[in-house]
Amino acid sequence: MRNIGDGKKTIIRSAAKNDDANEISFSEKDDEHTTNKLTKREFGMKTFAFTSLSLFASSSSSQTKEAFADDSLNSNFWEKVNLPLEPGVILLDIAFTDENARHGFLLGTRQTILETFDGGKTWDAKDLGQDVIDDEVNYRFNSVSFNGDEGWIVGKPAILLHTVDAGKTWERVGLSPRLPGIPVLITATGDNGVAEMVTDQGAIYLTTDAARNWKAAVEETVDATLNRTVSSGVQGASYYTGSFSTVSRNPETGEYIGLSSRGNFYMSWAPGQAYWQPHNRSSARRIQSMGWRKDGGVWQLTRGGGIYLSDTKALPEEDDEFTEGKIGSRGYGLLDLGSNASGTKYFTVGGSGSVFSSEDKGKTWKRDRGTDEVAGNLYKVAFAKDDVGFILGNDGILLRYRGSA
Repeated sequence: MRNIGDGKKTIIRSAAKNDDANEISFSEKDDEHTTNKLTKREFGMKTFAFTSLSLFASSSSSQTKEAFADDSLNSNFWEKVNLPLEPGVILLDIAFTDENARHGFLLGTRQTILETFDGGKTWDAKDLGQDVIDDEVNYRFNSVSFNGDEGWIVGKPAILLHTVDAGKTWERVGLSPRLPGIPVLITATGDNGVAEMVTDQGAIYLTTDAARNWKAAVEETVDATLNRTVSSGVQGASYYTGSFSTVSRNPETGEYIGLSSRGNFYMSWAPGQAYWQPHNRSSARRIQSMGWRKDGGVWQLTRGGGIYLSDTKALPEEDDEFTEGKIGSRGYGLLDLGSNASGTKYFTVGGSGSVFSSEDKGKTWKRDRGTDEVAGNLYKVAFAKDDVGFILGNDGILLRYRGSA
């Protein structure tokens, strides 16, 4: 195994041992943490008895923690899945290993890695072992991606995990302490060890040999680019110090969009470019989140609950090439937008259990009143297939798509 950046064969053990060092500054997601936390191993011991009773375990010696569907929601589309997690865990990403989306992994804060074998109906805690991750370090697992049996996980403090057997076993890949920023997105872009990794400071690394060697795709970090191009005309870009709050990849073209942590502008990168390209936001309101549509276009969610969709099926060339969608968000912030695999049905989610759906590709939206009773913020929409989708939130909230009623 090799460190990215210095070619040494070693595994990095992070020195960060306290909660403050392990809380990543990613938008509102950092508000959900407590001061008294248990390690995953300690929590499993303390909650084993309760979990076993609640699931009617057949054997008192079983230590498997399962999740199950909860029919308490009155939503037409979603059901709540109860997870074996301590309060306060924020769910961050989900991915499946097979085309049928039966076997997958769910990630979150506080070392959370859950595994399913039935399409997300039930989940078990996945213990990677202390030879892979240190229980005393409060890892936040940000991103997971699979291409067949090969998969990757990245998180904070800087960590990279790799598997070639669909997650049965995981290997830790060393990361250089000189890595600019924290890994926030990993994508398995091909077979036989091909992947791309992005950090919150805009570093993009490519590997074609299962992380033995990495190649930098950009020549400088985002703040270096912006401070060098102070005459670019991008508002808020001059003398910039900060990071991306969200990073999104177009799976068809390999382009990236990165949103500044303050939401006052965004940047884009396409394969072959040496630097990130800055862009002004299209609305007077700051951008809360943004990403790619299935048709190649771009969506923006603004503070105050606004939705803007690009007029083109590509990254807009002009700042004003966006049209506002009609949505009654009631002032609640919207945090993510996604669609089913075919792109025929859109969903957007946000604060206080807000869920909206669209049948016309985002032009008009209908509120799902059945999720109003969800006591938490919803951060991510993810679909593996048209009939396999999830909404991830804080406090261990997981909603599973069940189709129209």
